[in-house]
Amino acid sequence: MKLTCYAVYADVPELRPAPATRAWMDATPDRHAYRCLPLVIANAHGWEVLAPIAFTATWNGEAHPRNLVLADDHGRPVPPQLASSHFGQGIITLQPGYLFRTEPGWNLFASGPLNAPKDGIAPLAGIIEADWLPFPFSMNWQMTRPGRVRFEAGEPLCALFPVPRGVVSSVEPEIVALDEHPDVAAALHEWQARRAALMRELAANPRPLKDAWLRDYFVGRMPDGTPIEGHETRIKPAVPKDLRPGRKDGDTR
Repeated sequence: MKLTCYAVYADVPELRPAPATRAWMDATPDRHAYRCLPLVIANAHGWEVLAPIAFTATWNGEAHPRNLVLADDHGRPVPPQLASSHFGQGIITLQPGYLFRTEPGWNLFASGPLNAPKDGIAPLAGIIEADWLPFPFSMNWQMTRPGRVRFEAGEPLCALFPVPRGVVSSVEPEIVALDEHPDVAAALHEWQARRAALMRELAANPRPLKDAWLRDYFVGRMPDGTPIEGHETRIKPAVPKDLRPGRKDGDTR
């Protein structure tokens, strides 16, 4: 599958594969947060558009767009081709600089970088029909309180990945009684017993964090040891190929 990224102007922001690492996860004891495989897979799920310059958003809490001021480190207004305030309510509207085009039947999910909380501001997510949209979409962040928020140069402004259109509407959730499905119940009860035994063992004989967990999901196996075919422990989005004249692959700056 191809994701075509039309550069709207010459010096578009850098587009890179989303990294699996996060600073807050690095800072956890023993880097224990990386043992949560769903977090790690989500971190690297897609691509990120990076801020080309550092800038600060200052908001006084009033609803009108003029009450949100965007300035670079020299006090100059941020170029509107990068960021602006026109919705009000403390919302920053960012322009990724690309017209993204997916293959037919595929949308783009766009939000801030996943699992990367930012104090004082929150990304707003969007689902875009990018297989036909003839103009670039914008990325919005909303400040959560009056004050200042700074984006550093090279910080992710937008994360995106393709999703098939219509898949959510085609799903039919069903709530069923666990005890009516003995195979599922047996697997759950076996896991619960192993988990309880580990907790008792840890209480009697504490271990380092790296050893104090069950690895079933991380390695992809059922509680009885059966391996799961196709289990992912790592994903690696492709580095964008820059096909513009005079550019090298991966150089989007």
